[in-house]
Amino acid sequence: MNRDRLLTVATLLGVLLVAAASAVSPSSASSGYWHTSGAQILDSNNDPVRISGVNWYGFETTDFIAHGLWAQSYQDILNTIKGLGYNVIRIPFSNEMVESNPVPTNYNAALNPDLSGLTSLEILDKIVAYAGSIGLHIILDDHRSEAGNSAEDNGLWYTSSYPQSAWINDWVVMVTRYNGNATVIGVDLRNEPHNSASWGDGNAATDWRLAAETAGNAVLAVNPNLLICVEGIQTYNGDSDWWGGNLEGAGSFPVVLNVPNRVVYSAHDYGPNLSGQPWFNGSTTYSSLVVTWTKFWGYLALDGTAPVWVGEFGSTNTDSDLQSSTAGSQGQWFQGLVRFLEANSEINWTYWALNGEDSYALLDSNYDSQPASALKQSMLASIQQSPSASGTPTPTAAPTSTRTATPTPTATVTPTSTPAPTSTATAAPTPSPTPTPIPYFTVSVTTIKGSVVQGGTANYNVTITRNNGYKGVVKLSAAGLPPNTTATFSPKSIAHGGVAKLHLDTRKKTPPGMYTVQVNGTSSNTPGAALISSASAGIDVLPKPK
Repeated sequence: MNRDRLLTVATLLGVLLVAAASAVSPSSASSGYWHTSGAQILDSNNDPVRISGVNWYGFETTDFIAHGLWAQSYQDILNTIKGLGYNVIRIPFSNEMVESNPVPTNYNAALNPDLSGLTSLEILDKIVAYAGSIGLHIILDDHRSEAGNSAEDNGLWYTSSYPQSAWINDWVVMVTRYNGNATVIGVDLRNEPHNSASWGDGNAATDWRLAAETAGNAVLAVNPNLLICVEGIQTYNGDSDWWGGNLEGAGSFPVVLNVPNRVVYSAHDYGPNLSGQPWFNGSTTYSSLVVTWTKFWGYLALDGTAPVWVGEFGSTNTDSDLQSSTAGSQGQWFQGLVRFLEANSEINWTYWALNGEDSYALLDSNYDSQPASALKQSMLASIQQSPSASGTPTPTAAPTSTRTATPTPTATVTPTSTPAPTSTATAAPTPSPTPTPIPYFTVSVTTIKGSVVQGGTANYNVTITRNNGYKGVVKLSAAGLPPNTTATFSPKSIAHGGVAKLHLDTRKKTPPGMYTVQVNGTSSNTPGAALISSASAGIDVLPKPK
């Protein structure tokens, strides 16, 4: 998620004891395609494998090429990724790059002589081929439509210039290009759906789940062996998370594809340095962060429903932004997320970003083998795929480097209502012990009557859903009430049942307008359980007729 972060100057904290990048040997990991079983990803030998990788961006920008090649050769950068213990690279691209396929110039030709005169896709071919030869895997990421930075402004998977039909066609072009090359193990269908993107409502223009099913099936029609990675949205039933981070709807409305055991759900998660969120405050604890992560995306893995991949997360290289006991701080969040991923080894991840020009950089601006922060690298190394002994695979052959014709852009159309709108050398891992599920609860709100005139009462049902044996008493409260409005819960606490009534009583002096009330559930008497969960209730106060 290139959010135009400014480069920060990081101090090297020490020399990491890793193999020299130039000495990286071929991987001992399985060379075949990966698939899913329950909440786990399995390699071609049916051994559990954990995505523990990095994002390396640039192809999606107006440079149309992976960044850092102005400082190092692509082989040296890939050797560094491998030498630091990562096994997967998420590579963003734009639809504009696929369809225009230009000849990039922003790289050091003396360091990368074999890239001279090549198009963007041909340079990507080179990166994929070398990555495969040293045992790395690739997930391709449709990051945005037009070349640029960050997610698409409209929050959808299509624009007027690049309609849904073009988005799907471009995916067909990409997976056809690497068909049969098991270095490319999966596709991330679209980066960070947000704003009006919905989940499961059947609206052909906004339902991301339907769009993901349509595109996923188109991809699998070309190569039925690929993992289909589907990110979340921003807001579901009035509940908001980071862009692409909200997977609450996947429990009720799962992505169903024509080929089984292919869906991996992906979420992005960040700390308060990027933006404030309600769960970052003076009362934030590790337990309260766990309930937030579990509520939005973690439940899918913890309940054994499907694999979850935290596709993006990152922090600066300042020590206090990596480890801190200060409630609601960046360091508390990053340290807590690493702890959560360490405790739940079935959850996959890729760090944002490798790029030395990023303020969350893993490498420095020289893109050499010394990480910008030894502390950060040490923390990430603690959650990497555990190595084990196995045989050495046959390196994957590079795609034929003949110049392919540039795809003809598809005419602009409005999406129709068809079902689509939304390491050291590692080997096959030893299966990790199944972690003990964390007990937790979630709060959801159903509106019975949300529009009232001044002096009227709005009514809601508040449902407590208990997971993994959660038995605590949940106390209910409300915040963000309209002026001159009171909230009444019946009952105020829920010990066994799951539903309470909420009445929002307005007064004649309550100002007209749209309000969002935060409904909180709090519990503190069950050790190890999630302590806080929240949901939103909308109320529309209308002026009293004269």
